[in-house]
Formats: sequence, C-alpha cells, structure tokens
Amino acid sequence: MTRFEALKAREEKLLCRTYGRYPVSVSRAKGSKMWDVDGKEYLDLLSGIAVTALGHCNEELAEVIGEQAKKLIHVSNLFYQEEQLDLAERLLKTCHMDKVFFCNSGAEANEAAIKIARRYQQRVKNTERYEIITFSHAFHGRTLATLAATGQEKYLDGFSPRTDGFVQAAWHDIEALKKAVTDKTAAVLIEIIQGEGGVNCLSPEYVEQVQELCRKNGILFMVDEVQAGLCRSGKWWAFQHYDVRPDVITNAKALANGLPLGCMMTTDEIAKAFVPGSHATTFGGGALVTKAGAKVLEIMERDKLAERAEHLGNYLETNIMALKSPWIKEVRGFGLLRGIQLTCSEESAKTLWNSLIEEGIVINLTQGTVLRLLPALTISEQELGHFIQILDKLLKRIEK
Repeated sequence: MTRFEALKAREEKLLCRTYGRYPVSVSRAKGSKMWDVDGKEYLDLLSGIAVTALGHCNEELAEVIGEQAKKLIHVSNLFYQEEQLDLAERLLKTCHMDKVFFCNSGAEANEAAIKIARRYQQRVKNTERYEIITFSHAFHGRTLATLAATGQEKYLDGFSPRTDGFVQAAWHDIEALKKAVTDKTAAVLIEIIQGEGGVNCLSPEYVEQVQELCRKNGILFMVDEVQAGLCRSGKWWAFQHYDVRPDVITNAKALANGLPLGCMMTTDEIAKAFVPGSHATTFGGGALVTKAGAKVLEIMERDKLAERAEHLGNYLETNIMALKSPWIKEVRGFGLLRGIQLTCSEESAKTLWNSLIEEGIVINLTQGTVLRLLPALTISEQELGHFIQILDKLLKRIEK
C-alpha cells in the first residue's frame, strides 16, 4: 500500500464522507505550487477555492500571524479589539460602505446579510417583509438558510423541508425578477459573477435594472462577493465593474488568505437594524484573523493585485482562445475568476480534468463542463503559460 492509499484508507475510517476528494494528498505548498505526500509537484489553479489569493505560505503574512499568535488570539466579542478596527478601516476604504460585521465564513456572511435585511425591514421600516429573492444556478452557502437561498436541488437533497422565505428567479431575466417581487420581498441577493454556477457574468444593463427595481420597491440590493471580491475580478469588488452601489456586500474566501474570516458590509442606515444581542458570533473577527486580514489588504493594495488580476485574466483568455480548439466554446469571467466552457459531454470533461490532474495541474470542474480557474493573484505569467501548454497538449491528444 502506498502512502497515499494508506491516508485514503485512514480517512475512510475516521471522517464523515462529505467530500468528493481530488486524487491528491497535499503535504506542503508555496506560492502557486503544491507537493503531494510522494513529492509530486502540482501547479495550483484553484488556490483553496479562491482563498489563498496571495499564494500559499506567504512569508510576510506568516510573520504577522506568528507575531500576533504570541500577543493575542481570542478573547471573544465581549471585548474591544484594535485588530478588528484596523481591518474594518481598510475594508471600508475599498468601497462606499460604512459598517462591517465580522464572522467566520461566506455562509455566515450571507446569513448576516439575510438577517439584517429582514430586521431592517421589520424593525426599522416597520413592514412585514421577509422574503429574499435569489437566482437560478446561485451558490450562497451550506447552512439551512443559505442552502434555501442557493436553491439547487442537488444541495437540498435530504434536507427537507426547505427553509421558508426564499424565492428564486431565473438568472439574467429582469421580467422574471419583476414577477418574483411582492409586498413580502425584503431583499435581492445576487452574485455579480456566479462562480460555482459556471462563471456566469451579468450584463451592465441587467445589473442596473436590478438596482433600479430594488430602489423603486424599497427592497435591499445585496451582492454576494464571497468568491469574486478582493481584487479577483480586476477590481476590489466585482460590482465596481458596473454603475451600482449595493446596500449590502458579503465576502470571505481571500479575506485572511486561508484563516477563517468573513464579513458583511453595509451602510449606516441599514446598520440601524443590528443592535446589541440581535446578531453575534463567538469566533468571528478574532484578533489573529483580523490582524491577518489587515495585512492581506495591505499587500493587495501595495502590490496592485487588482490590476495584476485584470492583466493576467486577459492573458489567459487571449491565449486559451488562440488554441482554436473545437472543445473550447468560450472563456467567461473577469480577472482571475475564469471559466472555460467546454463543448463536450460531462463524461469527456471529467476525463480531461483527470488528465490535467495527472499532468500536475490542479483546476476545478463545475457544472459538468466548465473548467474553473481561481489561481492566486500572485501567480506568474510563466506559470499560466505552462498550464496553457499542457491544456493544448491534452486537447490535441483528445482531438486525434
């Protein structure tokens, strides 16, 4: 039995089987490279599902985490903590928001958004609104509420009854959204770029229509930036590609480059909905993770990683489409959130994905036929070029 096989057998005995693992056991990583237990090298184009945006084991960040771990890790949110405020100030400078709520994950950030939308409507505006409108192919998290917001049957299987208060409208269909709005609607929650849904992007006209509809009907316009936020799209936030100003933004993933940290940001007006005791978290926004988060934002700003993501994303799209493979229909997305839409069957796409893994390329396959790229924002053009060469080689082999 190989070391990998031994690890796999050990996991079968010890862990709940909730994950479809990739056939790799990672023992260490640095930058955009990972090595398995047998020493094989991989180029990581997934970055922990858009998490390690500064690359694995960033030395500046590791130094800050080590220093903070010796000073203060956790005291709970019963105490004032300077580290939280330092991160909040940096975050709020990236957009038009006024207030932050820190939590542990993207799902929790979306839960906070759902709760503040309902409480704002019911306690500040004195209405009975509670429904949240989301969209087909969405992904907002794995809690019971965010599963209902996600609305995909494959994730809801076995978790009936579905949590009440969520209505889904067809993606990118303004008439469908108008029909979904009622006097019960509290908010619309939308991803500007759907990640898990297949890297689907909204048109400027549609996004502006959604905001206009929300304003006209007294509905909160909430944007899920859990995956697309923090420079990945080529701007600090994906909504900044459009002429809109959301009422609520959620984020997590890259915020602390691998440590568990999420946030919900909103305006002073909507923040009136939260008062002491109305929402809370034990671990959220502790000193260690917020110190790391502040350093992450400092590096992103200093190294102009939004501009870098835009440049490298354009490089990817141009060179992938230049392969002129009949297997590639299009490359979608912004910055370094990209989806390669394949023309083949799901079975053939899975075969291609497996071949990439065998060639040392870690990439995601979503919605059956979309290769999703979420590399570190620090990845080199040379490393992306290596991926394109491998992809070209495999596609030509398949075409023959």
